Amino acid sequence: MSGHSKWANIKHKKEKTDAQKAKVFTKIGKEMAVAVKAGGGDPNSNSKLRDLIQKAKANNVPNDNIERIIKKAMGSTGEDYEEITYEGYGPGGVAVIVETTTDNRNRTAGNVRSYFNKYHGNMGTSGCVSFLFEDKGVIIVNNEDGDIEEDKLMETALESGAEDFAAGDGVFEIYTVVEDLYAVKEALEAAGYPILSAEKDKIASTSVTLSDADELKFMGLLLEVLEEDDDVMNVYHNWENCD
Repeated sequence: MSGHSKWANIKHKKEKTDAQKAKVFTKIGKEMAVAVKAGGGDPNSNSKLRDLIQKAKANNVPNDNIERIIKKAMGSTGEDYEEITYEGYGPGGVAVIVETTTDNRNRTAGNVRSYFNKYHGNMGTSGCVSFLFEDKGVIIVNNEDGDIEEDKLMETALESGAEDFAAGDGVFEIYTVVEDLYAVKEALEAAGYPILSAEKDKIASTSVTLSDADELKFMGLLLEVLEEDDDVMNVYHNWENCD
């Protein structure tokens, strides 16, 4: 697998969501509203909604909340959300992709641009960095106790449709094509493996390591302010030493 380990990024995002559950629920709700309006409220015929329900459950959103969000979106005549992706460079040339869901594209574009400018980066044109990333499913299996047999896990993962496999720091990282993410996750869970996360991710083909103190500080601040914005759903980057 080209690129570097994504566990630090996923762990960082997971710690954020654990501390800000209400914000995460709101963001997932917006994504689900867009999916319902685009493809209806039946997850059996709306694959995007089905994926978001899986994502919501992975983030401990209660089933009652999920059902309420879907029903509200099906009957809603209120906010008309759209999904917009922005690309740019952070300090030191770090490639950044920002996925948003917004009811006011002028507000969102202005905010994202101001974040890049404030923290010594610059927002670019569509496609300026996306060619550096490949969409993948990433499953993180907990091996904190070190009692999982690597060969056995790898065999189970590959037989269930995984593409690649890597050992990390107290975890195993399993990579899939996006379409197979949840099927592989369910197969691993059925085999008794403890799943820490299963998410769609963008894997960078190259990475950037920052050493300058100011670049390190401003890159960290850029990621923080982007993730805090209610319109921002996902942030991807190729900063190697982000932890």
